[in-house]
Amino acid sequence: MQLPSALLHSLHGLEGFNKESFEALHSSAEQITSIRLNPLKQVAIQNQKSGIPWTEHGYYLESRPSFTFEPLFHAGCYYVQEASSMFLEQALRQTTDLSRPLRVLDLCAAPGGKSTHIQSLISKDSLLVSNEVIRSRAGILKDNMIKWGSANVVVTNNDPKDFARLSNYFDVIIVDAPCSGSGLFRKDPEAIAEWSENNVALCSQRQQRILADVLPALKKDGILIYSTCSYSRQEDEEIVDWLNKEFSVAPIALSVDPGWGITISDGGYRFWPDKVKGEGFFIACFQKKEGDVYVAPKIKEKVESITIKEKAIVNNWVKADGLSFIKHEDTVYAWPEILYNDFNLLLAHLRVVYSGVLAGELMREKLIPDHALAMSGLVADSVGKIELTYDDAIKYLQRKEFRLETTIRGWQIATYQGHPLGWVNILPNRINNYYPKELRILKDF
Repeated sequence: MQLPSALLHSLHGLEGFNKESFEALHSSAEQITSIRLNPLKQVAIQNQKSGIPWTEHGYYLESRPSFTFEPLFHAGCYYVQEASSMFLEQALRQTTDLSRPLRVLDLCAAPGGKSTHIQSLISKDSLLVSNEVIRSRAGILKDNMIKWGSANVVVTNNDPKDFARLSNYFDVIIVDAPCSGSGLFRKDPEAIAEWSENNVALCSQRQQRILADVLPALKKDGILIYSTCSYSRQEDEEIVDWLNKEFSVAPIALSVDPGWGITISDGGYRFWPDKVKGEGFFIACFQKKEGDVYVAPKIKEKVESITIKEKAIVNNWVKADGLSFIKHEDTVYAWPEILYNDFNLLLAHLRVVYSGVLAGELMREKLIPDHALAMSGLVADSVGKIELTYDDAIKYLQRKEFRLETTIRGWQIATYQGHPLGWVNILPNRINNYYPKELRILKDF
């Protein structure tokens, strides 16, 4: 692997940079595979090599399996995520009281690695706004958050400047900024051809704009966490310097175990892949020192509550405790009751792609359950489940026909090793497969 000479030259003199070992590492064929478990969907780890020391539920794998044909992956039992980026957990735990209700914004969230991680760390009474600027990527983000199975998340598709409408609203804002991507060269060698000094400069300018646009939405004493997967000082330490100079923020130092191999840099923390078992990463934390107290505006509700009769129908499918049910046309959503006003506020001010849990569609005094409900953990105990073998689970995920020897009829959740994959409707002569077409496995096993 031939690294750009301009990149190597720019890294000279940075704390922790060793040109020889850095180049040797990138010339090796070593690939690292790591996953993070979903604490809501506990599962035993196969192929486990060791735990990732800076995160509770992260693990290195001995080898990379074909995740496409792993039903537990599709069930949302784990997320395939780069190990260095899981250090976000330390940034959150060391700067924030995660036991209290928080409003958290993950500004550049797609495809969902950090958002699923954040959701696993915050309390159930907290709110996570998971945002993606690019509309097509926002759809992927939505799918991954549904798979993760949480109700206290709102997925949005907004430009950073749109969040200024929510002045002093968020307790924590995470900006995993778009960058030149040099930290992932080992993982994605084709990205080397796209790297240039001009692109680094453009990314640095974009990062400054993003941060300047979103900072008004962070409350006084709120926490800003900034990260990139770039090695370039222009996108890392220089952004830290710019923030300290242009805004009323104070850098926050983190406690780092020397055995982890993380390099403490000027105002941040660097992950060099020849020193850390992971890819290139940079992270820095700040506390905002100025701002007004957030005052909730009066807004006109944009949603309709379901009727008593409709709620009786929904209660056959959903564990209703602590939930509010709203509908758009005939589509029913479950919102955490404690976050009702927040969800409604976000609908009024942002382009909301998804909120809470989509329970299903009301049709002729019946509920047609949605895939999101099956994945959520909110399904009523009275709803049946039917366990699939591995072969049948793969056929189900491919939306292919399969047969079951059963006398059970009607709507059932198809499970694998006890974990929901989605819905089936078992009829006398066939099984209707309701796995979403857009999520189906397209390859043959």
